[in-house]
Amino acid sequence: MLAKLPGWAQAAITGLLGAGGGWALFVIAFIDSSFGTLPIINDALVIALSLQNPAAMPFYATMATLGSVLGCLTIFYLAHKGGEVALQKKMTPQQIERIRGWYEKNEFLTVAIPAVMPPPTPFKLFVLAAGVFQVRLRYFVAALAIGRGVRYFMWGFLTIHYGEQTIVFLRSNFLQVSGVVVALMLTVYLIIRLREKYRNRRGIDTA
Repeated sequence: MLAKLPGWAQAAITGLLGAGGGWALFVIAFIDSSFGTLPIINDALVIALSLQNPAAMPFYATMATLGSVLGCLTIFYLAHKGGEVALQKKMTPQQIERIRGWYEKNEFLTVAIPAVMPPPTPFKLFVLAAGVFQVRLRYFVAALAIGRGVRYFMWGFLTIHYGEQTIVFLRSNFLQVSGVVVALMLTVYLIIRLREKYRNRRGIDTA
């Protein structure tokens, strides 16, 4: 996957990894989620580093998650200033209003699901929209941490169990695995929402 990047990007990533390992992964994830674009490289690096040092897999996955969260927070805060102008260049006013309504009703899912999905999902557009539509910060951070955390820890655990075959699996089945993870997240979310509604109804009935 590194071979598909420009020469300067390959050299920069190789140099960072040689200098800092997991800490370098934090930097690369931050760049990818903020001002740069390095699709699927973080996933591949989590796998590669975990192959080299399986015991440190939780550290690598955590660094990738934290770097991604902080990178997205950068875009999120910038979106408060001039973010809607950027959206208006890509969408009609009607589309923007529909998306605004969806964000207001589904703050968590609207960020968490794109965080798990692979390219070409326009993830940064969802992050930008979250800033423009003023998604509550705790929901934004929680959705990002869970979405990215599930993604990177999933590859880490697969690497520990299946070794180098995980790279082949990543190339062939990334979209399918992401779809399964999204389905699981939706199921858990729906269960939580149903439990909340049930508790609220019981509270009303007993009042």
